[in-house]
Amino acid sequence: MEMPMMLQFGLSSRFVRNLTSKLVQTQRGSCALGNYRQLSTDKKPAPAKPNYLNVFDRQTKLLQRKRAAELVKVKDGKDSGMYDYIKDEVGFILADRIIDIKRDINRVLDLGCGRGHILKHLNNEMVGSIVATDICQEWLDQIDAPEDVTCEKLLMDEEILCFNQTHSTCLHWVNNLPKAFSNIYRCLKPDGVFLGAMFGCNTLFELRCSLQLAELEREGGMGSHISPFAEIQDVGGLLSINGFTMLTIDTQEIKVGFPSVFELMEDLKGMAENNASWRRKVRISRDTLFSAAAIYKGLRLNYRTLLLSLFNFLTTLYVILSDKPVSCIQVFLSLEMYGNEDGTIPATFQIIYMIAWKPDPSQPRPLAQQKPDVSLKDLDRLR
Repeated sequence: MEMPMMLQFGLSSRFVRNLTSKLVQTQRGSCALGNYRQLSTDKKPAPAKPNYLNVFDRQTKLLQRKRAAELVKVKDGKDSGMYDYIKDEVGFILADRIIDIKRDINRVLDLGCGRGHILKHLNNEMVGSIVATDICQEWLDQIDAPEDVTCEKLLMDEEILCFNQTHSTCLHWVNNLPKAFSNIYRCLKPDGVFLGAMFGCNTLFELRCSLQLAELEREGGMGSHISPFAEIQDVGGLLSINGFTMLTIDTQEIKVGFPSVFELMEDLKGMAENNASWRRKVRISRDTLFSAAAIYKGLRLNYRTLLLSLFNFLTTLYVILSDKPVSCIQVFLSLEMYGNEDGTIPATFQIIYMIAWKPDPSQPRPLAQQKPDVSLKDLDRLR
């Protein structure tokens, strides 16, 4: 004879009667399973998952910016702007593009202003007043605003804003980029302009490849050491989807030479542009790091290099005896990676610049498509 189900689970008859009576007392039409969950637990329902991919750790990025601000304080006696050369160059280009806008700009929002990389290149003839925002209070305190420009500093996240005329240089650290563009579009007044700059997908590709090859060789796998960046076509598509018109998107590659990969990483730390993705690898071994530095310059000191060097020597000897100098040069270049002839290494920073406008009836519009009066097959009849 089968045992009752309540005895199999070890439930007492009193517990079952109480549970049944409470279920009967609930409102009609309610789900019994939902009532049982309410009686069995007091936990709140899990929050809804966001509909976007959370790539970057914003708290880590805030700590990185605070540490970069401390580095500026420590080195203030020598050169307080020694790590700002990339952002100052981008800020100068954006300020120069503001001059090309032939209209009065009364109020501007500098979203993710950093240490005022755009602000230092502006004057009262270009803009009326500026609101500088950033998530790092230490960077806001280090802004040296021009005397003839009214500047207001606000502590604000780049993903949440509510202002007027906008330009930004920090969009590559935003998790929900479509929502950020939507907020910018909402804050702009009609016929308002948005100028932005962000790192592109080719940024630091030399460092990315060197770390991947070194980690794959030394540890048998590779992790995430360089943050992901956006494609230029993705940026244009997101701006169009959010309603912007008259888009102008272009790129610029800035190449900077460094003595080695260690100086490059130090400058990235001073810029607060080091990795902040959730899936980043926290530690990297010393062996892997030195191997990446050697790969970056094109030198790999292991058994594979010895075999390749022996092959290179024998092939070069054969080429010399065969009087083929061009092939000799090709063999010598076959082992090179990214290192320069003077012993330095290049680092590429790809910048994506964008200009977008909020629609307005006063803006020029393309002509509507018209029907031709004469067919192309009748061209021979025309005189």
